[in-house]
Amino acid sequence: MNKDDKKRLIYRANYRGFKEADIMLGGFLKANIDTLSDAELDAFEILLSAKDHDIYDWITEKQPVPKQYDEELLAKIRQFRPKF
Repeated sequence: MNKDDKKRLIYRANYRGFKEADIMLGGFLKANIDTLSDAELDAFEILLSAKDHDIYDWITEKQPVPKQYDEELLAKIRQFRPKF
């Protein structure tokens, strides 16, 4: 993923419209964007297509993660997330 794609992804992660999702996803991506593989960045971009409340429920383990989303990536986000 090139630099412009990464900037776009950071923007999308930080301005979702649901503050908790902005904090969790944006904070995680800013801290880890240079260490994530292209496959993980692609999985993150796919994750951003989901609804904010669903993502929040998956990260906080209130709901199971659907198979089309990367469980390993969500596990990394869970380890990073601030405690709400």
